[in-house]
Amino acid sequence: MSWVIFAVVFWLVMWALNVRLANSAPTRLKSILVPTLFGITLLVLWEGLVRGFNISPILLPPPSMIAARFATSLPTLWEDFLQTFIKGALTGYIIGCSAAFLMAIAVDRSDFLKRGLLPIGNFVAALPIIGMAPILVMWFGFDWQSKAAVVVIMVFFPMLVNTVAGLQAQDNIQRDLMNTYGASYWQSLTKLSLPAALPFIFNGLKICTTLALIGAIVAEFFGSPIRGMGFRISTEVGRLALDMVWAEITVAALAGSAFYGGMALIEKALTFWHPSQRT
Repeated sequence: MSWVIFAVVFWLVMWALNVRLANSAPTRLKSILVPTLFGITLLVLWEGLVRGFNISPILLPPPSMIAARFATSLPTLWEDFLQTFIKGALTGYIIGCSAAFLMAIAVDRSDFLKRGLLPIGNFVAALPIIGMAPILVMWFGFDWQSKAAVVVIMVFFPMLVNTVAGLQAQDNIQRDLMNTYGASYWQSLTKLSLPAALPFIFNGLKICTTLALIGAIVAEFFGSPIRGMGFRISTEVGRLALDMVWAEITVAALAGSAFYGGMALIEKALTFWHPSQRT
């Protein structure tokens, strides 16, 4: 019970500190410190409650146990990361987003594609990945290629819809001005449409970062070589090694956060002129 008391007291102290920091003048350091302290507080509370109430590690391992398993399984975790994130998620992300970007330009030029493809895209985007993953595994095999194919399907239409919306974001005055200057379509695209569409494009890219990793992991549940995050999670759950499962979840969370954060930094560097980046 002493663990529970310690965890609750620590929670209250850190809560008061976070409230004080959050209510003070905002700075870059505080914007990092507040969520960091909040995360540490949750981990301490988790540890205290698990130990204080003697919860079985099979049901919920404490963070210290997960950290120990993480430290002793680094080679395995690294191999799984390369298989799932680099080969499956990142490859599918690049192929799917690139293809969607090129298709969005074609859609922007063709009313036929705009009226025909986008409704089909909404239909395909609504298809459950649980149903598509086994089919693609049978088509492309059990290695990373099938996982990349799942990711391509997951990211293609969200990226397409956002890019098309961005390419149509200019108002009539801007379009009329380009027509007055006698600009060709490609000149209007590079000078007006693409710069105006950048916030929409990056919105699609950021959404697809999480979809890519989720798709690759889920696809590995339906067939994979003896490595990969999804394979490891399904295998270790069967062995009741929940500490290893949580270690894999930690790797996935860190990779996904870093992927999203990196894309957000690129967006900030390229769209510094946009009102959303002036805060």
